[in-house]
Amino acid sequence: MAQTEKKGGLLRKSSASKKPLKEKVVLMYNEIFTTEDPSKCNPRFWEELFLMKVNLEYLEGKLEALDGEELMKIKDNVNCLFQHCIQALGEEHPIRVVNALQTLCALIRGVHQKNKSTSGFDIINMLVGFDKAELCMKNLMESLDSLLCAEGSESLKSLCLKLLLCLVTVTDNISQNTILEYVMINSIFEAILQILSSPLSRREHGYDAVVLLALLVNYRKYESVNPYIVKLSIVDDEPTLNGMGLVIAQALSEYNRQYKDKEEEHQSGFFSALTNMVGSMFIADADEKISVQTNEAILLALYEAVHLNRNFITVLAQSHPEMGLMTTPTSPVPTTPVTPLGTTPPSSDVISSAELPLDADVQTSNLLITFLKYSSIVMQDTKDEHRLHSGKLCLIILTCIAEDQYANAFLHDDNMNFRVNLHRMPMRHRKKAADKNLPCRPLVCAVLDLMVEFIVTHMMKEFPMDLYVRCIQIVHKLLCYQKKCRVRLHYTWRELWSALINLLKFLMSNETVLLAKHNIFTLALMVVNLFNMFITYGDTFLPTPSSYDELYYEIIRMHQNFDNLYSMVLRLSTNAGQWKEPASKVTHALVNIRAIINHFNPKIESYAAVNHISQLSEDQVLEVVRSNYDTLTLKLQDGLDQYERYSEQHKEAAFFKELVRSISINVRKNLAFNTLSQELLLKEFSTIS
Repeated sequence: MAQTEKKGGLLRKSSASKKPLKEKVVLMYNEIFTTEDPSKCNPRFWEELFLMKVNLEYLEGKLEALDGEELMKIKDNVNCLFQHCIQALGEEHPIRVVNALQTLCALIRGVHQKNKSTSGFDIINMLVGFDKAELCMKNLMESLDSLLCAEGSESLKSLCLKLLLCLVTVTDNISQNTILEYVMINSIFEAILQILSSPLSRREHGYDAVVLLALLVNYRKYESVNPYIVKLSIVDDEPTLNGMGLVIAQALSEYNRQYKDKEEEHQSGFFSALTNMVGSMFIADADEKISVQTNEAILLALYEAVHLNRNFITVLAQSHPEMGLMTTPTSPVPTTPVTPLGTTPPSSDVISSAELPLDADVQTSNLLITFLKYSSIVMQDTKDEHRLHSGKLCLIILTCIAEDQYANAFLHDDNMNFRVNLHRMPMRHRKKAADKNLPCRPLVCAVLDLMVEFIVTHMMKEFPMDLYVRCIQIVHKLLCYQKKCRVRLHYTWRELWSALINLLKFLMSNETVLLAKHNIFTLALMVVNLFNMFITYGDTFLPTPSSYDELYYEIIRMHQNFDNLYSMVLRLSTNAGQWKEPASKVTHALVNIRAIINHFNPKIESYAAVNHISQLSEDQVLEVVRSNYDTLTLKLQDGLDQYERYSEQHKEAAFFKELVRSISINVRKNLAFNTLSQELLLKEFSTIS
């Protein structure tokens, strides 16, 4: 304890013969840590305390050093300090307000440390006292609400948000943080929205406000009615929703920019040869901190907005210029699109110049593009647990988007074309695509590219089965929309078909290893049914009749893989083992693919024999296909264009609980002493006497 006092409590060293002097505030803290009422001998004690510069480290350290029993002895003084802090928040003197906010941070964090080891220890009783808790917490929340909504100091607002983040994240599992019941009853939802709707407040506090909202939405979300969920789901104010989208876009684009800088740094100069040898190892290490500390929270905010609020879907397509930021993610510089969705071509959108300088060379972008680029980075490396979680959350967000009718409308809109430069994993057998050659296409093409990229690059020993299932589901949902609305998308479908066939080949090659961990027949069935979608309904959504011919060509060309798959599932479906039922489902699903192979292969062989050709060209095979459609018989398969809608509570509750715990721990770590320091605030209020 002496060490803490020495570290946090010294004012200056005197000669060796004298004891070091302590700051007055430390002496006053020590009085609170006795069983006596500190105001008994000094009636102005509390008034004087809030004029002293807070020593956060000392106060928090002193609280942490006490055991539960010692803390209970000074409970009355702790309650008194907490109540006087709340009173001080209503004072006109800003220095008192600042000191009260910081003292509350230290009190909440210091007392909460005791909650871990002492059974029967109640945080609310220790801080406020049961009898006064309701009124005290109501006053605290009302004061914070007033400070956040007032015209006053931005630094004060920042400290209010830090206190609220401190309050929310003191426990790893936020749903066990009973003090949050009062934050539910005395909502600050409107104050958060006001910050997001104002350009100035958003620039200063948007990041903290969005993270705070994402965490509050996750408090006991499966056990009780959470007012923040209810309110977020019905927000329809355009400036507010745009503001939230801009904060998220800014944080994600900052991550993308930092990644790109690291990538360029490693690919140039002395390290280029080494980087080529070891792939993206350095890049992954360099970006780990960014991914873990900032973006899981922002991704969660994006997910909650997309999942809960249908009006937010429009924000995904709101245009803003894409540019690298010079600021850190904690103080994003947002942009405000003022052109309503779809009123002008993306390239000539009008942007509010009050918030962002325009650059003629910068391509117009939107939140969805920024998110797709971010996803293409984090989904490259799924070996690390945090990136696996981020990759999974990206796919969950895309699942929600792929199910939404309005989202699909703008994803497939031919009048909204963009160049989306996704990050592609370095691989030996393919060249790096030149950014300049990227075509301008509807956004759904970028989503499909991202899915194809994932399918191609993650066939490995540590097979991310769950992510593959989500990938295939997203593709299926997009196809269902295209079939339903008869959208003929000009996309290189052959790349998708090739990726899917290679995936089936991988599953068969690693049957023994994979079956020890996964039911690979679920995934195989989904892949086969994607082909069945194309076979059965392809004429309604494939761009041209020749695309349909190419599908048949690809199936015939790669028939060996489908033959092998049929042999494998037939073998397992005739055995009485655990895979009998799932394997037999794949057997039945292969009926039309086998019919195509068995119908066309003899015709192709006959054509080759008659014309004395040893190896047919693609055009010759296509000619055989076109001339023999009439005699092909296929079975009608039900339910190919049906899917189960995404459900968080029944399927993903465990994942989100773990994710929110991880975010809570990271937010708490980042709320270090220096972020709660008052140097800036003292400068701001230095003119006050």
